[in-house]
Amino acid sequence: MTTQTYWLEQAWLDPTVEPGVAVEVTGDRITAVRRGVDAPPSGATVLRGLTLPGLANAHSHAFHRALRGTVQVGSGTFWTWREVMYSVADRLTPETYHALARAVYAEMALAGITTVGEFHYLHHGPGGVAYSDPNAMGEALIQAAADAGIRITLLDTAYVASGLLTESRGEPPNRHQLRFSDGTTEAWAQRASALKDRDHARIGAAIHSVRAVPARQLGVVAEWATARLAPLHVHLSEQTAENEACLAVHGRTPTRLLADHGVLGPRTTGVHNTHLTDEDIALLGRTTTGTCMCPTTERDLADGIGPAVRLQRAGSPLSLGSDSHAVIDILEEARAMELNERLRSHTRGHWTAAALLRAATAEGHAALGWSDAGVIETGALADFATIALDSVRTAGPLPRLAAETAVFAASAADVRHTVAGGRHVVRDGVHTLVDDVPGALAEAVSALRD
Repeated sequence: MTTQTYWLEQAWLDPTVEPGVAVEVTGDRITAVRRGVDAPPSGATVLRGLTLPGLANAHSHAFHRALRGTVQVGSGTFWTWREVMYSVADRLTPETYHALARAVYAEMALAGITTVGEFHYLHHGPGGVAYSDPNAMGEALIQAAADAGIRITLLDTAYVASGLLTESRGEPPNRHQLRFSDGTTEAWAQRASALKDRDHARIGAAIHSVRAVPARQLGVVAEWATARLAPLHVHLSEQTAENEACLAVHGRTPTRLLADHGVLGPRTTGVHNTHLTDEDIALLGRTTTGTCMCPTTERDLADGIGPAVRLQRAGSPLSLGSDSHAVIDILEEARAMELNERLRSHTRGHWTAAALLRAATAEGHAALGWSDAGVIETGALADFATIALDSVRTAGPLPRLAAETAVFAASAADVRHTVAGGRHVVRDGVHTLVDDVPGALAEAVSALRD
């Protein structure tokens, strides 16, 4: 394998910004990091601006990208938004899902994202009829990530009920949800077991929510993930109605229910974790269960502000996701987490820029099972995202404040380069694998309209 050298004008080497860093890459791995290199070595690829480790989008529903703009019209709640979401899900096929996801993942690459966690529950055809390949939809997502040049953790999701009834039984899926359901978690496990890891893809598991998986079936999913040492994600206490229903049926909060059925732990991530009790926070922290915050979606759907500061202090690692893709911008998610907390607490500075970048990089990758990514260190995957420091948003601040500038002023539009596994996927703001990403998005979304 040949070795290539990248010269980073400035690099965030957690927790500091260093000028003049030469990074040698062999194959998809970093083989050397040299600081204090004042000028680009001969033949080096020059990345001007601030280079971060590749960003991790720890929570994505790719098909929700087709809702952008549409669901921002008028008023409503999460539950009215869900009806619009169903209408898009009803139209997707493996072919149209691949086209949409390829464009969405290319948009992510343009935003500096090198790994996505796809919370995937759209498994079957209309009416719940299985495709000839029962994993056709999941395979479409895996191929889409490869085509867009990023890695994926496919969080194959158990979704077998539409609501809570008893410990062992849930309400049957509605007509839209039949596409999501395998009938039982045992059938889900059999189908999901046919999915295989590959160089750019890892297979994880997800429990859609305590609404969608009866309590006595939760352990099946947890055991499947444990046997494979795979990440396990779950939508947790996103809505107060979910909490109220869980208390009414089980006499416990969703967090306590998950704990009692062996779901919590260091390979598990709760997504949103918005409406938690003090005991819930202590449980998540004590078990080192992660928390994935998705602030742009949580505010778009009027869900509320999760207790991220208290969760982290209790021991829950933080990651970030763009979820419904109201925007795809992990820098905005990091900024919003801090600014949301300022609004609630009336105080500033809950996280340093370095702490927010850590959630966007190393912690996000760890939540997705890529512990060898998210840092610029020898042996790590060669993933970089370079932020321009000369745009209208970022020009002016002192070089020593480059990390603060990236977090509190930059946006996805300021990503100049994205390197994933040593491959230059975005060069000077242009995707090198997908021609005309805006056009691809427009075409894929328009194919799903009535």
